Amino acid sequence: MSISPVGFTPIAPITPPVATGATTAAAPSGDSFATALGNGLEALAGTQAKAEGLAVQAATGQLTDVHQYTIAATQAQLATELTVAVRNKAVEAFNEILRMPL
Repeated sequence: MSISPVGFTPIAPITPPVATGATTAAAPSGDSFATALGNGLEALAGTQAKAEGLAVQAATGQLTDVHQYTIAATQAQLATELTVAVRNKAVEAFNEILRMPL
């Protein structure tokens, strides 16, 4: 007897943005960091928008599989926590640089 999922639509996993351009140690590129940062924030906004859309569908009864919303909300929460952690580390690093003697 074969068991198959009923109405399951897999949600694509969240992948962190990765800078694709190779940079050398002698000439670091600020553009690739800015691009990666921008792509990460856009991905976060998209993930949150998807979760909000599914929340509205769940509240109005249009969503047939509540698991989709639960997964999307968890993905949005984890992405937000990751973004906050990266921001905190960046601020901490900036403060350390400011404390360095000239």
